[in-house]
Amino acid sequence: MKKNKIKIGIVGGTGYTGVELLRLLARHPNAELTCITSRGEAGQPVSDMFPSLRGYVDLAFTDPAQADLKACDVVFFATPNGIAMQQTRALLDAGVRVIDLAADFRIKDVAVWEKWYGMTHACPEIIAEAVYGLPEINRAEIALAQLVANPGCYPTAVQLGFLPLLQAGVVDEANLIADAKSGVSGAGRKAETHILFAEAGDNFKAYGVAGHRHLPEISQGLGLMSGKAVGLTFVPHLTPLIRGIHATLYARLTKETDVQKLFEQHYQAERFVDVLPSGSHPETRSVRGSNQCRIAIHRPQGGDMVVVLSVIDNLVKGAAGQAVQNMNIMFGFEETTGLELVPLLP
Repeated sequence: MKKNKIKIGIVGGTGYTGVELLRLLARHPNAELTCITSRGEAGQPVSDMFPSLRGYVDLAFTDPAQADLKACDVVFFATPNGIAMQQTRALLDAGVRVIDLAADFRIKDVAVWEKWYGMTHACPEIIAEAVYGLPEINRAEIALAQLVANPGCYPTAVQLGFLPLLQAGVVDEANLIADAKSGVSGAGRKAETHILFAEAGDNFKAYGVAGHRHLPEISQGLGLMSGKAVGLTFVPHLTPLIRGIHATLYARLTKETDVQKLFEQHYQAERFVDVLPSGSHPETRSVRGSNQCRIAIHRPQGGDMVVVLSVIDNLVKGAAGQAVQNMNIMFGFEETTGLELVPLLP
């Protein structure tokens, strides 16, 4: 049943996706923030750690052991992989709905998940219950879900870019290429050498070419779109940006198609997917701070190769914004509530 205000708990409120959730939910008319957990920062006012939230969030961080998460209507997990799976079963049993921004419930094949994430899954029996939270594909299922697996950032940009082509069956699904670039905030709020300013600034590099954790998630999604297994080469890159993902996607046409028209028609009713005019080149800064995905489609030299350019803010449409979008759908709110964000420029 639709409620005017819902009580919200956030597990892991000190990372970039956690503070982004706070930024969005602090101004959401139907959201009542009741609990934000942090083991290391328990007792500290949230606005002391994040001065940008002063006057918007007046809560202090709560130790997870003292947090009454079962009194919430929905709990977001903005935590590292492997945390949500430890607590989700008890929350679901208490009638709490769960949105996991990490990867614990994204991959349906438990053995594949355990291989890529290097740990034993704590609750494999509830993976089947989880709905993959890409609204442009699973809106009806999300509305009924108790547990939503929020997509990863690379997977969001890549899947939205390939979706119309695969559903229309007009490309060779055995030979897809995703060349994707991310800002450093995608690595999380932590101290690691490769994301230090002096290391990442004025630099550009590929990584995870032999295999990245988002590969099985993307392949799973693209396979469901096409109705058969896909062949995907996925190469991520680290750029000297704070926010942003730019995915350049390649597919070979198997049927002559007006790809511009195909994309425009497919996404004409989607508020958060913007298909740009033919010949456009979307920039990451055109979506910074917003829940928007902007897409442009090209056929170089009029050939049979389709090049799709897809850009998102990895912390918003690639994480917290999409999670709020899913919450809106789950609780019967207007899907755009709290997300009508004009991108930041410069």
